[in-house]
Amino acid sequence: MEFRYLGNSGLKISEITFGNWLTHGSQVENDVATACVHAALDAGITTFDTADVYANTAAEQVLGDALKDERRESLEIFTKVYFPTGAKGHNDTGLSRKHIMESIDGSLRRLQTDYVDLYQAHRYDAETPLEETMQAFADVVRAGKALYIGVSEWTADQLRAGHGLARDLGIQLISNQPQYSMLWRVIEDEVVPASEDLGISQIVWSPVAQGVLSGKYKPGAAVPQGSRAADEKGGADMISKWLDDDVLNGVHRLEPIAQDAGLTMAQLAVAWVLQNGNVASAIIGASRPEQIASNVQAAGVKLDEGTMSRIEEAIGALAERDPRKTRSPETRLA
Repeated sequence: MEFRYLGNSGLKISEITFGNWLTHGSQVENDVATACVHAALDAGITTFDTADVYANTAAEQVLGDALKDERRESLEIFTKVYFPTGAKGHNDTGLSRKHIMESIDGSLRRLQTDYVDLYQAHRYDAETPLEETMQAFADVVRAGKALYIGVSEWTADQLRAGHGLARDLGIQLISNQPQYSMLWRVIEDEVVPASEDLGISQIVWSPVAQGVLSGKYKPGAAVPQGSRAADEKGGADMISKWLDDDVLNGVHRLEPIAQDAGLTMAQLAVAWVLQNGNVASAIIGASRPEQIASNVQAAGVKLDEGTMSRIEEAIGALAERDPRKTRSPETRLA
């Protein structure tokens, strides 16, 4: 495993982060989830990402149980706040001071730790003044409940505004967590340049495009049984936008490129996002421990210019690049 600094900070994280969205507390039994966490540790992963909304808080509990006997100082544990949790009442969502202060305590309790290394705004909250949100985050940091602050899916302008307030409050906003893959490149034109100026890194989710870039889905063929595309509760809606024959034919053209690089297609996809110098880590999930052992081999891989050019030729025109696709809900969801 190799490690990268997260933003303009002294914190190093593993190039591969283990995330438990859509799996722990829902799709995968707890004993299998624990086995996946231990497989991640065995593979050299030290960074773990979750959120209070995953499985309506159950994912945090599963991760806390799986890590409780590990040396805390050797881990980087991240979680997030914004989406509705619990009873989903009118204050059980968003980035108000009330919701942040109540949510961090719940997350720490479930994760069985005194602090998280990174506490992230899961989306931008258009209904709460940004000053209120950043002040609450600053108080969380000063209370020792989080070491650093991050965000997820914020636009370039939102990052600039949040970073400026964080600096004025004496705290560090060092990361953004966007979707990023060969097929979803909306951060490249605006978010990445702004982040580079501000000293913010990307921790990217869905680098394998919900499994599409693994090559498991074939043009003109029915989706495999047991796959994410066949699971109405596990992300079928999100993956549907890529189950187009033109896209799948483009993905098929990646097969010889991966073979020539000595990689599986999933490893190629993860290695590709890590070629972006603004990316600190790629988040992978797993429903089986052996998936981790395979995908983690993308860490440290350097793709040469020829390989990157071939990937661009195979898939580039099919990728979504519109920066307007980076957006948060216009209103809270509860």
